[in-house]
Amino acid sequence: MIRRFFVTLIALLTLAYLVLPLVVILGSSVTTTPFLSFPPQGASLKWYATMLHEPGYVSAYATSTMLATSATALAMLLAVPAAIALARYEYAGKRSVHALLSAPMVLPHIVLAAALLQFGGSFGLVRNFPSLLVGHVVIVMPFILQSVMPLFTSGQLALEEASADLGATRLETFFLVTLPQIRPGLVAGAVIAFITSWINVEMSIFNTTAELNTIPVKLFNYVQYTIDPTIAAVSGATIVAAAIAILVLDLSIGLGMLDETP
Repeated sequence: MIRRFFVTLIALLTLAYLVLPLVVILGSSVTTTPFLSFPPQGASLKWYATMLHEPGYVSAYATSTMLATSATALAMLLAVPAAIALARYEYAGKRSVHALLSAPMVLPHIVLAAALLQFGGSFGLVRNFPSLLVGHVVIVMPFILQSVMPLFTSGQLALEEASADLGATRLETFFLVTLPQIRPGLVAGAVIAFITSWINVEMSIFNTTAELNTIPVKLFNYVQYTIDPTIAAVSGATIVAAAIAILVLDLSIGLGMLDETP
């Protein structure tokens, strides 16, 4: 009983430690003062209105959302075949391929960004959305790959062989047998990939322009010259959007399934 009490207490203190910065940001975003203040002095949504009336922020939100969504979708399309090739087949250089595909998880993103900028500059793939997309796919695909690959087990292979014996085509087997089995890892990896893409500064800053900007880069540039509650409002809007996205995912596909074993 005492052990359970202390475990619960530590868990609650840890949760409070993680949530407190979010509370500070949300509180600071509704202050009436022209400077960051917590506890907030008064309550007003004027800083959110200021953010919405600033075209740069609205455009940056749209760019970040489109970029993170596109990068995650493309990374899923690439990671699943790669996971099958790594989990199901034996060939020379397999470990090297795995290490190469996983390298962006450990390499500094600023190094990758500089390399991609130099590489893309040789044929004009710089300072545009495709260049941003390529960079983000490179850094988020390993998360999906590592989440999906362990799910390609021998038991799952037996189910696929049984499906084939019953007359299902390869495509039918993939969508009716394989995909449901790897869905927990696919969803977990996609969530991590989306968040990684959304908050990335190092990779994005090399290929953004005044017209094409992501919200993290926009904030990074803004705080170098001005610090006011607009920053908190932008961050608060991001927190609320993330909470809504998680809620939608939970209601639509059920994030609780991530705790299930396939």
